Formats: sequence, structure tokens, C-alpha cells
Amino acid sequence: MKILIPSDLHWPTINGVATFSRTLARGLAARGHEVVVIAPSQTGNPYQEVDGNYTIYRTRSVPFPFYQNFRISLTPQREVKRVIDEFQPDVIHIQMLMWIGQAAMRYGNKYGIPIVSTNHAMPENLMDNLRLLAPVAKPINYMLKQYGKRFHAKADLVTMPTQSAIDMFNISMPKPMRAISNGVNLSDFTPGQAPPELYEKFDIPVDKPIVTYVGRLDVEKHLWVLMDAFLQLSHQTDAHLLIVGSGGDLENLQLMAERYGILPKVTFTGRVSDEEIQQLHRVGTVFAMPSPAELQSIATLEAMASGKPVVAVDAGALRELCQDGRNGVLCPEDDVDAVAAGLRKILLDDSLRERMSQESLAIAKTHDIEHTLDQFEALYKEVIA
Repeated sequence: MKILIPSDLHWPTINGVATFSRTLARGLAARGHEVVVIAPSQTGNPYQEVDGNYTIYRTRSVPFPFYQNFRISLTPQREVKRVIDEFQPDVIHIQMLMWIGQAAMRYGNKYGIPIVSTNHAMPENLMDNLRLLAPVAKPINYMLKQYGKRFHAKADLVTMPTQSAIDMFNISMPKPMRAISNGVNLSDFTPGQAPPELYEKFDIPVDKPIVTYVGRLDVEKHLWVLMDAFLQLSHQTDAHLLIVGSGGDLENLQLMAERYGILPKVTFTGRVSDEEIQQLHRVGTVFAMPSPAELQSIATLEAMASGKPVVAVDAGALRELCQDGRNGVLCPEDDVDAVAAGLRKILLDDSLRERMSQESLAIAKTHDIEHTLDQFEALYKEVIA
């Protein structure tokens, strides 16, 4: 099949949508499909590049003011139309309802090309970064959901990464909605020991238990909860906190660590390579996810595939991954005491930690990317037929 994947966020941007769209494109191309991605330029000007086994057409872009390192294409209509005209895809799989996604939906509908649309978006992710709009966040969230409904209704079939995400969307759709996991590459993320040079590069202690967070460092991730919980934990254990990633909240988090007097016990890696992410997941003793706005959480899946117990908040879709008492501890949203207690419980109980580690591996296996690719291939054939 000739598969077009329009994605307003794509590698090398650090974001769940970007990670999934790249994994999807690589996986489908590896199965013999001809895959083209349309994504914003990383320089501002349009260009074409090859990422391993698939092609990316980069559209003109500008920086997105609310997130560091995000670029968006505001007027990509002509560029998207040209790619569709030249590539003539059998199916279009839209990843976001922003401008590239809108243009792909418009021309896909116009040309009668079958369209699958995946919703990765939670309005809360944007609203938490727009503090000035906090008083009107609820009505704006409602309007964004209604817009999402109208947008996805134009597709032949709509997917979300979890059933919880579909339930949270909580809007009746005229088209079918199906839950298909973002998946995790089980050959990339495996249990094991990280190399000594990794500890040296990031100055990570080798003789202390490590609490790990991997992902964007932005306001909606509620990382202040993890910082406050670790402050408690630092008085009770000799644990070290490893925060992997970058984003608009990094400076604030560093200032918090300094103000709390725990900066020597916290490592901020900044942005790292894909290979380093795989190895850094192996460093952790327990993985923490305080974000309440996750439609799945690829980073949590990666940690589980690396054999890590999880402490997460009972919000969004995280309860499908972090199953309380099985492979981790679920805590009420923004409950600092509960997060600290959950981390302490796992860190101080070797047998519990080992059991939860094995359960994380078992759950992660059900999200194998190969199964995700099987499901999307079947969907493409269904909408093409």
C-alpha cells in the first residue's frame, strides 16, 4: 500500500505524537509499504529528507510560541496538495487535527481517498500552558472537543490509543472509534544494565536507587508533584532522581531542586538521543509519571518494557498501564504524599519491586508494536475496500 501520514508533530520533536508517527512510518515501511510523512520543517523552509526507510516532506513552518522546540505549519495547503497529487496514496492516516492534518483531510475528502484519523490530543495539554486563559479553560476545552468531533467525523474511521481515551473524549461520533495502542518496540526497550559510560556522562550515581521520569518537561506534566514527592523521599531514603528530557518547565524544575536543597540528588539530562533514552530507561529503579493528561503515555510503556515498576496518577489513561498493586501504585491526581508513599513502598521492598517488574514486562508485551502494525494494516484494508 501507499500510505500517507500527515503529522503536525514528528521526529525530531520530543512528543508522544511525534514518537508514534515515526514508529508507525518505520514499521509500515519495514513491512514493504511505501510510506510518506508530511511534517513541519525543522528549519522554517521546505525540504525533503529520508529517515531510514521512508520519506518526509517538510512544509514551511514557524516556532510554536507555547512550547519549546515545537514548529508548526500555518499555511501548508498547497504543499500538502502537491504531495497528495504526486504520491497518490491508497490511504491517508492523519495524526493531528492541526493545519497539516486539516489540509490532508480537506484534499483526501475532495479526492475520495480513504482516511483513518487518530486522536492523540487532550485540550488540557494546551490549556495548562496558557495560564492567562485559566479562568475560561473549561469552556475552551469544551469548544476544542467539539471541534475535534467535527474534524474526526470527516474521516472514514477514527482511532485512539486506549479505551480510556475514547471514554474521556465522551462525545458521540457518527463514525466508528477503535482503541489501538501506540505500541512499544520490544526489541529497543528491554531489561538490562546500562553501560558505565552512560552513568559517567550524566553523572548518575551507581550505588543508589533511581527514581526516573522520561518525557517532555512542560507544565501539563505536573512535574512539580514529583519534585515535592522526591523532597519527602530524600529525607527517608538515599534515592536519586533522574529527569530525562527538555521543555518549557526545565528551568523552573531546576530552581525548585535548588530551593529545596536537593539539587545534588537530582540529575537533569536535557535532551538526549533515542539510543540514550533506551539506556536511561534501564538505569531507573522505579518509573514515575505524575502527568494527569495522558491518552496512553509512550514513555510509561517504554519504562515497563524495560522492566520497571510504575508510580502514576489515576488520571487520563494511565490506569490501563499502571495497574494498582500489580505492576505499580496508582495515586490520586496531584497527591504529593501518595506519590511519595508509592515510591517509598517500591524502593524499600525488593521482593515487591521484582514482582512488579515482571508484571510490567507482561503488560508491555500486550502492547508490542508489531500487534499495533497488524491492526492498522487491517484498518487500512478495511477503509480501502
